[in-house]
Amino acid sequence: MSDEQPGSDGRIGALARELDALPLGDRLRLDRANWRRIGIALVVYAVSLWALTAFVVPRFTPESADSVGLFVPVIVVSAFVFETLDSASGMGFGATIGALLFVLGYDPLAVTPVLLLSEAATGIVSGLFHNEFQNVEFGLDNDSAVEATRVLGIIVGVGVIAVVVSVVLTYFQLSIPDVYIKSYVGVVVLLIASVTIVQKYVGSATDYRPRLLIGFAVFAGLNKGIAGSGYGPVITLGEIISGVYEKSATAITSAAEGVVSLAGIATFFGITAAGVEINLMLLPSVFAGGFLAAILAPYTVRTLPNRALQYLVPSYALVLVAILFAQVL
Repeated sequence: MSDEQPGSDGRIGALARELDALPLGDRLRLDRANWRRIGIALVVYAVSLWALTAFVVPRFTPESADSVGLFVPVIVVSAFVFETLDSASGMGFGATIGALLFVLGYDPLAVTPVLLLSEAATGIVSGLFHNEFQNVEFGLDNDSAVEATRVLGIIVGVGVIAVVVSVVLTYFQLSIPDVYIKSYVGVVVLLIASVTIVQKYVGSATDYRPRLLIGFAVFAGLNKGIAGSGYGPVITLGEIISGVYEKSATAITSAAEGVVSLAGIATFFGITAAGVEINLMLLPSVFAGGFLAAILAPYTVRTLPNRALQYLVPSYALVLVAILFAQVL
């Protein structure tokens, strides 16, 4: 191994590249510090779930809402599966679990704030564990970490503004018809996923182009503001096309969506003052499955060879496109 400090070349994911070159046994191995932090996260999980069921959900569940119990097994399992895919690929939780909940007959005000709350928690936890398992480095320790942190700041800055605008516009009667929203998002993700796949067959590794990445960050933010969805696929695929290492791209997107979702749920609680009544009865079920997946998925990304993600990420994006178009039709 080189004596040069990991990340000194400024490429995002320098440490993840080094780890990916090691044998599988080394990637599977965790040290005591890793296990200690996993234990702390599980304690936080248990305490948070208790607080949600004891205090938060009763406060924000209308008396008129149909009671389904605190935990719905199909939703818990689905949240675990879809959040695992989301944290491993940087996309898809909102589109998949949201579609399921709508099919089950739940109202948007019982779905959207719950997904934002859950994604706020799972995104931040997933980002922390992506950093813990060396899929990305955040901080000021080296050029790679500094650049990853800068990219995260750009994505978060644009996304926070966009999600606030989208929530306010959607729930104050300036909404776009659902069929146009889903069609728009589907076409955008289809185009970007296709470019990503073709890029893997044309030439070698993509050079890192931060200016192009800024453009994708702006575009993803606008997409979030216009459509209220499709943020993850656009920004993750945009990072990959801009030359960000696949493992680090999924990590950055997970962390960014966690912070962006915080802004979204803060806006939701803000509009309750204007008489909009939200419903959090689904929160324990979604949170119970999603939080555990946010810990597991980054470890899965650590152990998988990066070449698997090169095709998994855009291929999963195409699956999401199919789901969106199926809903439209």
